[in-house]
Amino acid sequence: MAVAKIVLADGSVFAGEAFGASAEVTGEVVFNTAMTGYQEVLTDPSYAGQIVVMTSPHIGNYGVNDADVESHRPWVSGFVVRERSRRVSNYRASGDLDGYLREHGIPGIEGIDTRALVRRVREHGAMPAILSTLDLDDASLVAKAAAAPGMAGVDLVQEVSSAESYGWEEGEPVEFATTGTRSTPTYRVATIDCGIKRNILRLLVDAGFLVRVFPATASFDEIRAFKPDGLFLSNGPGDPEPVHYVAETVRQLLPTLPTFGICLGNQILALACGAKTYKMKFGHRGANQPVKDLRTGKVEITSQNHGFAVEADSLAGAGLELTHVNLNDGTVEGFAHLEHPAFAVQYHPEASPGPHDSRYLFGRFRELIAQSLGARS
Repeated sequence: MAVAKIVLADGSVFAGEAFGASAEVTGEVVFNTAMTGYQEVLTDPSYAGQIVVMTSPHIGNYGVNDADVESHRPWVSGFVVRERSRRVSNYRASGDLDGYLREHGIPGIEGIDTRALVRRVREHGAMPAILSTLDLDDASLVAKAAAAPGMAGVDLVQEVSSAESYGWEEGEPVEFATTGTRSTPTYRVATIDCGIKRNILRLLVDAGFLVRVFPATASFDEIRAFKPDGLFLSNGPGDPEPVHYVAETVRQLLPTLPTFGICLGNQILALACGAKTYKMKFGHRGANQPVKDLRTGKVEITSQNHGFAVEADSLAGAGLELTHVNLNDGTVEGFAHLEHPAFAVQYHPEASPGPHDSRYLFGRFRELIAQSLGARS
């Protein structure tokens, strides 16, 4: 049995069995409470720079395949599970978790007390950590973990964003589609890629949008040249404040384009309007977060992945109305602009993995664009 260790910046040491690649990595240690969707988690660009701990005790039983990915490669720094399944049982599987991580150079560790690790993170907050199959000396690893950088103030968006603009035409596969009949492409939507998940793009297509994806560094003029009817702000990793260049572009586009933001896009829209963000103690990552829509009174079960949030007290001064709150901790889960046709949510309505309660928001975006165009004509 090959040994691996994960060591936190506070000096906590967990020893277990190595799987995946033989390597040494640092990153912020976080946990995800979803029972399924580990391949989507691995390939979600929002996890760049993080070592992910799965709280579900048995991971890997349905293997991996080429379809259930959210980008062209995995982005997590390391992967932590209680028990890795050695047996793959799914007709869609083309490989197993161990081989997938080895192929992409990502180390994993299993056989540790993930409950104890997660409790440590909940009590003391997400923090830098090191996962190693190479250096197994506790004192050395503690020193490396303590010296590893945190997430605050680091621009991770440029690491995950596309280098060039491109069109996207693929909707959800027919056998998995949940949105009914696909709408005919009617409106042109410019999407700013801060680390976008593919299922967001699929649902934009299914909602009837002609989609063009732009790098996070795209300028106002480049986006306007596409002649979009609407603007979409994507999810992405890390702290929104260093991504000031996207907020500035959004600030210029906001008066003329109906806008919809998800996750990091929610935070960037808030910053563009003058609101503030902050780093959460350990964030929300999982597929079972209850969110209340204050306008309708309805509660949605949502998929989430974020370690930063918008300050509720800063919304009013930025001309924003609170529309959604998290029922677990009362944090901001969505807002709308009081003057411009713009709204955003902190959670993931594309929910891959996760529930489909919030997919109607893509239709709401379409309606907002239709109303805006009607008002202009």
